[in-house]
Amino acid sequence: YQNLSFSDFDSVAAYLAGEHVTLEDRYVYAKVWRADGTIGKKGKLTRVIYMTNIGTIPDQSEVIVKVSDRIIGTLDENFLEKLEKGDVFVLGGQKYIFRYARGMVAQVEPAYGRSPTVPSWFSEMLPLSFDLAMSIGKFRRLLDDQFSSGIVKKDIVSFITSYLYVDTNAALALYSYFFEQYHFGIIPTDKRLYIEHYVDEEGRRLLIFHSMFGRRVNDVLSRAFAYALGKTIGKDVEVSISDNGFYLGLSHHVSLSRAFAFLQDADLRFILEEAIEDSEVLRRRFRHCAGRSYMILRTYKGKRKRVGRQQVSSMILLKAVKEISSDFPLLREARREVLEDLMDIQHAVFVLDTLRSGLLTVVERETMIPSPFAFHLVLQGVMDVVKMEDRLAFLQRMHAHVLAKIALDKKHLSLEAFIVE
Repeated sequence: YQNLSFSDFDSVAAYLAGEHVTLEDRYVYAKVWRADGTIGKKGKLTRVIYMTNIGTIPDQSEVIVKVSDRIIGTLDENFLEKLEKGDVFVLGGQKYIFRYARGMVAQVEPAYGRSPTVPSWFSEMLPLSFDLAMSIGKFRRLLDDQFSSGIVKKDIVSFITSYLYVDTNAALALYSYFFEQYHFGIIPTDKRLYIEHYVDEEGRRLLIFHSMFGRRVNDVLSRAFAYALGKTIGKDVEVSISDNGFYLGLSHHVSLSRAFAFLQDADLRFILEEAIEDSEVLRRRFRHCAGRSYMILRTYKGKRKRVGRQQVSSMILLKAVKEISSDFPLLREARREVLEDLMDIQHAVFVLDTLRSGLLTVVERETMIPSPFAFHLVLQGVMDVVKMEDRLAFLQRMHAHVLAKIALDKKHLSLEAFIVE
């Protein structure tokens, strides 16, 4: 605790000493006393409460999903954290719109004629880290340089084989993938952020950000851009993220210049705190903090409080805490967990700094069809509701369009350049 400021220490001690009287109305009582610089335990049950509630692992449970009063299934609580009001997700092969959650119950409505905005749940799959993402971006830049320099196919395939320690078949597949992306338009790299303006088959306008910075950084950037654009157009913005980038769904064309200017001039942490203030993820993380700090007792007099009751209590306490101070220590820790543990705001700030300095350039293009690198992003929201053959048909159709466009734009290219085998 050598870097703990005295003001932070004092705010925690004030909470534990019960100096916020309004919390007693919510059955949150003092755990310690302090006077003249001395702190001691308060009450005979303090030691028992401590020993029966100690632990940093939060209680988890499945969330019941309802349409009105009818139960239609359950969701993992970690998946619910990622939902915003209006998000469309898939449950039991059907599409639903998320409205709100109370305790461990989520209220939804059927989503007729709408595509999912949330990709399928990836369970405990680890996100792509920022460092590895930057290494991939560097590899992309090296390949882009080779294509730009006119290096022949055989030498590029040899470079891929030696750089990545892959066999010839894998190197040929990578060559074909990058070849098509390069001749289609732009290869995004660690020095170049590529943004596609694409209208999908349902008429949605998608802003596809090829931001190879890892999923946790993309989570921050997507929320920040969605917040900035939402303030500009006065409407909620659809968001979908992956390890390799994210897209924003809009109903009409917008200019990104104002959003970039807004984010470059503003404090990113402040923007994200505003963006998550009424989010489900902050409510859930606050419950975790309240449990660790004995604001919510998970066990009392031998009885275990259910997770649903804990969540309801935490929502009531969250409102009470905000009325005391937006800088209340538990609230600050909940925000920190969301922005630094669940997301990666430090590296997101670094990305914006490189944009300001010009070390990271931005290239925008209007496209009639998504580029090869964008296929997965465009398709990931609907993977749970289309048949495998339909998914393959979509990819084959988009791939055929890409090859046709390249052939028209680059008539001098030989057929040999397209052949993988």
